[in-house]
Amino acid sequence: MAEQKTQKLVAVDPVWTRIKEEAEAAIRDEPILGGLIHSSVLHHPSIERALSYRISLKLTSGEMSEQILREIADEAYDDDPSLADAARADLTAIVERDPACHRMLQPILYFKGYQAVQAYRVAHWLWARKRFDLAYFIQARTSEVFGIDIHPAARIGRGLMIDHAHSIVIGETAVVGDNVSMLHSVTLGGTGKQEEDRHPKIEDGVLIGAGAKVLGNIRVGHCSRIAAGSVVLSEVPPCKTVAGVPAKIVGEAGCDQPALNMDQALGVAAKPE
Repeated sequence: MAEQKTQKLVAVDPVWTRIKEEAEAAIRDEPILGGLIHSSVLHHPSIERALSYRISLKLTSGEMSEQILREIADEAYDDDPSLADAARADLTAIVERDPACHRMLQPILYFKGYQAVQAYRVAHWLWARKRFDLAYFIQARTSEVFGIDIHPAARIGRGLMIDHAHSIVIGETAVVGDNVSMLHSVTLGGTGKQEEDRHPKIEDGVLIGAGAKVLGNIRVGHCSRIAAGSVVLSEVPPCKTVAGVPAKIVGEAGCDQPALNMDQALGVAAKPE
């Protein structure tokens, strides 16, 4: 009998495959970026290792070496595959919703909102394992480097898109669902010195406009819209648009998935794509 040969099945990651193809194309278009792109993408066997490298490179300082940070991130990705799944979902969300993003390579290399959220996910992994001081350190460095302050205890779902990402604040007991979109200067904060559960609960598919402040332990219903500059102090029903200071209901959300549609124009009914 002929000897049977068995082949080890190799998992195919279409997201990582696409990123590598885009990286190679970028080097052909701009050879001077070859060193950056090779070290950040093409030298790594997976998106997990590439993200570990980017996180550690960005957050390193005289207080914590790049090598130690990279080992921490590697440990997190190896222990919890959902971190990389969330990273892929976040990446896909940005490509699909941000008209300024044309390749999956861009957020990994250039978009601080994406990079900061992935650093938060590692900090949250540490927090869940009661490694609080190290989680706080990563939060502090993320805030210093990217200008985004996300408490490591906050719970954030997949498919988060933060556009521009200046001055984002997400508090300790905040919860953000899946497929949420927010723009710069958004705060999910408390209303004073209360302890325990004191921050907003943002359900799936919500769109939060630039400069909006959602304060207190209130619920923002799924697929709702918060207009730019609004201050939300009370519950928002699902599929509604709120605007103003304080925010009030001004109409329907305008479409089934406002966070995906990204239409922020008040008084204009957004049409589903």
